[in-house]
Amino acid sequence: MTDVAALAKGLLLVVSGPSGVGKTTIVHEVIRRLGGEFSVSATTRARTERERDSVDYHFVDQDTFQHWIDEGRFLEFAKVFGRSWYGTLRDQVEHALGEGKLIVLDIDVQGARDVKHAMPTAFCVFVLPPDEQTLIKRLHARGREDESAIERRFAEAKTEIDFAHGSGVYDAFIVNDDLEIAIDQLCDLVRARRRA
Repeated sequence: MTDVAALAKGLLLVVSGPSGVGKTTIVHEVIRRLGGEFSVSATTRARTERERDSVDYHFVDQDTFQHWIDEGRFLEFAKVFGRSWYGTLRDQVEHALGEGKLIVLDIDVQGARDVKHAMPTAFCVFVLPPDEQTLIKRLHARGREDESAIERRFAEAKTEIDFAHGSGVYDAFIVNDDLEIAIDQLCDLVRARRRA
């Protein structure tokens, strides 16, 4: 059920956390409970048959993306895996905020840093694992990658966590030890921020 009282004030919520921490599950449930929506990113990668332009992503060519960078149209952008560009469009976020919406970005620590710099009122939350052993177990449990890829993700996770603690970007940290508790905590944080 949508929390009507929390919809009175627009809010940009930025959620980050290492792979395997459960942030995507948490974010989807927070959006469902609070009536928020994801920001639709722009990308230069090819559209799959199942994806819809301007719904899943704004699919653009390399020249258009570069033109948008030059015009300053992105809150944040990055090249992912050395291939495709992804970015968050400033005007889309500002329009949603102007309508009083909760708009959510699920992005990495560098993207969060760029968004916080461009939009200091963004509410940035970092999701932590209870401990390193739990995170490595979760990475294995996903069954998506071989051991070397898991080790790489684990090393990246430790770097991201260190950055998050020392960067000053994040307004709050939640520990995903129990999924329901973590979801409740993030919902409570968002409600409190929108009332402030």
